[in-house]
Amino acid sequence: MPRAAHSFVERLPDPALAGLVSAVYVQRVEPGGAPWRHRHVPNGSAELICRVGGAPVVLGPLTEPVTRVLAPGTTVVGLRLRPGAAPAVLGMPASEVAGREVGADAFWGAAAAARVAAAPTPRLALAALQAHVAGRGDTPDPLVAAAVRLLMPRYADPNKAAGYAGPNGMPGHAGPGGVAGLTAALRVSERSLRRRCLAAVGMPPKTLHRLLRFQGVLAAAQRAIAQGRDPGDGGLARLATDHGYADHSHLDRECRRLTGTSVRAFLLETAEQCGCGHDHAASYDAVLPVR
Repeated sequence: MPRAAHSFVERLPDPALAGLVSAVYVQRVEPGGAPWRHRHVPNGSAELICRVGGAPVVLGPLTEPVTRVLAPGTTVVGLRLRPGAAPAVLGMPASEVAGREVGADAFWGAAAAARVAAAPTPRLALAALQAHVAGRGDTPDPLVAAAVRLLMPRYADPNKAAGYAGPNGMPGHAGPGGVAGLTAALRVSERSLRRRCLAAVGMPPKTLHRLLRFQGVLAAAQRAIAQGRDPGDGGLARLATDHGYADHSHLDRECRRLTGTSVRAFLLETAEQCGCGHDHAASYDAVLPVR
């Protein structure tokens, strides 16, 4: 596909939405090109999207990959919610929308959805989506928000999470033990954490950990591509150990489970799709380890 035929630009949301939304984006497929096939990798987040001129849709958190096709001439705008923020925005447990695609009018009503659909440009459509979320967003479950933070790849090293204060101000980090360290760090029972994660994120903590860990791999690949480097230039064994996997085989098994293909093929596909000027910095800067 010609370089100019497809674009994907992510930005940070309105600062007032920082606790609910991790990124906003505009995706375009220019007229006259080929349909664009995109592999959606599970990331623990729900998204609010709409094709400019169309009705907004809620994409529930995924636990397996989904391939979608955009026709030439399509422009899509979206808000990616933070893991755990869906109930605050939608008014129902994330478990009820996990893996589903539901018209936003089911949550907001027909009039509100119609206002978003009436926006004639990507900028106005994004503004309408953000304004609606700002008007109805509640506060996410603070314990789940803390769990998500502790499981993010950027805080996988406990030395880099030392400044984090958990609920009620107590220090804590999940550390390299991942989920095993969460209950102690957050001073909560395993059963309670599981129940609250299912409601807020739509999946149990162990599944969320797997998805967030792989987001570190994707973020590293996207940053390498943006810098003009081969995303696998350090070797797959190093890529695996740098992101919390036992070895290359472990990473490859997880990659096949979460993307449907091998890690080598996934990195090649990502380089081909994102190497035409895609801007994912708003996502990967928030995921990669603090330096």
